[in-house]
Amino acid sequence: MQKSDRQLQQEDRKTGVSRLLDDTISSTFDDVKAIIDARLELMKIEFSEKIALLAAVLVIALILLGGTAYLVTTVALFIGELSGRTSLGFLAISLIFIGCFIYFTRFRPSILKEWIQKFIISLYD
Repeated sequence: MQKSDRQLQQEDRKTGVSRLLDDTISSTFDDVKAIIDARLELMKIEFSEKIALLAAVLVIALILLGGTAYLVTTVALFIGELSGRTSLGFLAISLIFIGCFIYFTRFRPSILKEWIQKFIISLYD
């Protein structure tokens, strides 16, 4: 059985349409895949930037903490020299820290949060 020209043309058209549909679907799939891959790479870059920022802040905080510890010790020794007893200098510094702790926990517990919030907001303005 031989197919007529008309049947062959219809089959060619079907294969042409189905081929076009297959090409469209595969190219759309490839485009979506490329978009997802690009988005994942962008998320990796953004995540690495945030991790680097966090690490930098931690290093700076450690440096500040070390410097503050030496400063507090120096002030305590200086007050101790002025008073004649080294222990009195450390007692004075300890009382200042305890006073700050009581102030921020008993009398004005929200003020520290407000200061930190204002500082963070000022960083993004």
